[in-house]
Amino acid sequence: MTKNKSTTNNDKENKLAHLVGPTDPAIDNQARERLITARIGLLLRHSFFGSLATRLTLINADEWCPTAATDGKHFYYNSRFIMMLRKKEVEFLVAHEVLHVVYDHMDRRGDRDPQLWNIADDYCVNADLKKHGIGEFITTVPCLFDYKYDKMSAEQVYDILYENAEIINVDQLLDMLLDEHMDGDGQGASDDDGEDSDKPGPVKMSKEEKESLKQEMKEAIINAASGSEAGSLPKGVERMINDMTAPVMDWNELIQSNVTSAFSNDYSFMKPNRRGWHMDAILPGMTPGEEIEADIFIDLSGSIGYDQGSAFLSEVGGMMSQFDGYKLRVHCFDTAVYNSQEFSHENMDDIEEYEMYGGGGTDFDCIFNYLKEEGRVPKLLIVFTDGYPFGSWGDEDYCDTTWIIHGDPEPNPPFGTFALYEDHKNKARAA
Repeated sequence: MTKNKSTTNNDKENKLAHLVGPTDPAIDNQARERLITARIGLLLRHSFFGSLATRLTLINADEWCPTAATDGKHFYYNSRFIMMLRKKEVEFLVAHEVLHVVYDHMDRRGDRDPQLWNIADDYCVNADLKKHGIGEFITTVPCLFDYKYDKMSAEQVYDILYENAEIINVDQLLDMLLDEHMDGDGQGASDDDGEDSDKPGPVKMSKEEKESLKQEMKEAIINAASGSEAGSLPKGVERMINDMTAPVMDWNELIQSNVTSAFSNDYSFMKPNRRGWHMDAILPGMTPGEEIEADIFIDLSGSIGYDQGSAFLSEVGGMMSQFDGYKLRVHCFDTAVYNSQEFSHENMDDIEEYEMYGGGGTDFDCIFNYLKEEGRVPKLLIVFTDGYPFGSWGDEDYCDTTWIIHGDPEPNPPFGTFALYEDHKNKARAA
């Protein structure tokens, strides 16, 4: 990071330096019991976190770690710090570490500044834990939390923090509960045979061990999620599970599937279901509603050309023609919504003359604000875009959203389902 960085890792550690030192066996036994109790509490109340927490081997790190840390395999802790916390705070700490592992924050860091990346990570993790009422925020040291970062990825938060690094009070941000995240190279121990090789620090793992651990943890995350009640997981975790398990499909198939799921849940008693004819009852047959309605928003912020947008609309119109009736509402947008028009069987040919214009930045919030002002909640919302919003991706709770993305976004949409359009062989995934 080339911008102001007024605090170093040593500065941060000095704030809790009095906790670092030789282990007191009596204190360590008490701390370990507290951690085990916290894991049991999570198992009973938040099984996803509890089951993953039990996979982390507890290791005392009094000699080098002032708070807590994880490398995805071990849970390193400072016994004196643990004894400073209340029961619910220990649960929060354990769940906090688990989420860092689940979100793979260590590998996602890349070449970003480690301190600022850890700050961004903590904003995301703490927000998820707070929203789900998991444990209690630690009061011994400040916890990072800000509603303005809600629903953002760690990458998005990092970019905001980086751009504002010259005005951020970095000293204040680092005076907090921030675990000493393992960075893949291992903090506190050298990888060579020099004089630092015996310095206290995390257990060293080979590249092969790390890769094997990642695969094991992926399977463990999926298994833990399968045993959790619907709605009990943070949205970010649900998105990750969907991404891990979602099948790959053509973007056309994705839209067709979403149309079917959105409009085939209405029951009609006008016609019996054949599978029920052998019974002494008439079962309702599932039939689509009288008219399929969909809203399509086309991003014209820059890289989406008229030809691409027009071809996309024509293909979607062809899909809609499979139904008895449909209404297609088409809009283009950048930082605002433009040229909203309706198309149906009667005027579908006119879609080739649809005028698209824009050219500004990309703001997905304007889509949802527009729909809210109109007082409509679409059953099917399709956004054709190249991604890269300058703010949030919009309101994930407003309606089901399908993203058709030209290019390869970084990061991926944080909610809904998405498919890559044309350039990447139309692979679709659940966001």
